[in-house]
Amino acid sequence: MWQRIQTLYLAIATVLIVVMLGSNVGTIISGEGTESVKYYEKMSYLIFLIMTLMANAIALFSFKARMLQMRVAMLSAILLVFFQIWLGVGFARFQLGIGMEDSGAKMIFSFTAIFPIIAAILDMLAARNIALDEAMVQSAYRLRKSKHRK
Repeated sequence: MWQRIQTLYLAIATVLIVVMLGSNVGTIISGEGTESVKYYEKMSYLIFLIMTLMANAIALFSFKARMLQMRVAMLSAILLVFFQIWLGVGFARFQLGIGMEDSGAKMIFSFTAIFPIIAAILDMLAARNIALDEAMVQSAYRLRKSKHRK
């Protein structure tokens, strides 16, 4: 399982998502003080995190079925890109004051807000390496099969 680089990519992406579950999305600074907002406090963020965590876990532990692993890793990467876009939309809405009653409040996003795009890149690298490994195994199988025919 741990002999291939794609397993490491998938494990790091999974750890990044797990870290996000317990981290702050950002801190709201207003006239009344500061308030930290966690990812699990907002339902849409929590749903994205659970979906991507499950997809990464399935990809991580399905190393014997390479095609399934590659497809699930790509699906996870797509979900993570959409999650990053959703975080960007949330940031833009807050900065523009859309849906906020106190326009004097400011939100400072934490560094964990870029974890989805990092995890998506790692998932795509893993899917690419899985595809390369599968192509190499298939070509070796065809080569052995053609040698046995002669």
